[in-house]
Amino acid sequence: MTYLRDPLLWLVALFVALLLWLPQSAGVFGALFPQLPRPVYLQESFLALTAAHFSLVAVSSAIAIVIGVGVAVAVTRPAGREFRPLAETIAAVGQTFPPVAVLAIAVPVMGFGKEPAIIGLVLYGVLPILQGTLAGIAAVPDGVQSVAQGMGMSGTQRLLKVELPLAAPVIIAGVRTSVIINIGTATIASTVGASTLGTPIIIGLSGFNTAYVVQGAVLVALAAIIVDRGFERLARLLNRHRHVQ
Repeated sequence: MTYLRDPLLWLVALFVALLLWLPQSAGVFGALFPQLPRPVYLQESFLALTAAHFSLVAVSSAIAIVIGVGVAVAVTRPAGREFRPLAETIAAVGQTFPPVAVLAIAVPVMGFGKEPAIIGLVLYGVLPILQGTLAGIAAVPDGVQSVAQGMGMSGTQRLLKVELPLAAPVIIAGVRTSVIINIGTATIASTVGASTLGTPIIIGLSGFNTAYVVQGAVLVALAAIIVDRGFERLARLLNRHRHVQ
């Protein structure tokens, strides 16, 4: 029964309970905000908004991981080392752009919906992954590299069997930061027609409905905490696996 004392399990249960309870919470929010004629967001189900939100974050994060890890690996190889400062600068510039500005530029080209939001989230998500992968690969001891090379491993074999496995905890830390950023940033995707947990927040802000803002914000914050705890557990498992080896 140890799992019953698992805080992550309780957080997930709380999140699910909120999703199911919010459509029935008119009495509570009506008492908290008596001046509002419609105290609960009902235009779309919170379950659908949550699924759309996590789908958007998953797609953008997957693209950011491929780009961030791929570029980091490329610029740590002998042939690409001279491009490392350029890669880091481009990634940093991408993250300094305000998400709203990225959306404003992308919408006229791509139209409303998920696509411009994905672009913005990818730009925001690449830098932590790139930096984490660079730091993880740089932290691999030279002695380990020498032993692997002495065993006759090729550059690709050393990368796949030595560098990336040893760098995995630091890479995961970068991915963790990137995904948490994207969970929060994805809320503004609702400004360009994408359905996310930011939809009740945006509608609440534009309609001066504080109850909507609270409902969306609580779910986004709890989702970020759950994902963060999940990555923390993954990092512990990776570190434990390294120590066992």
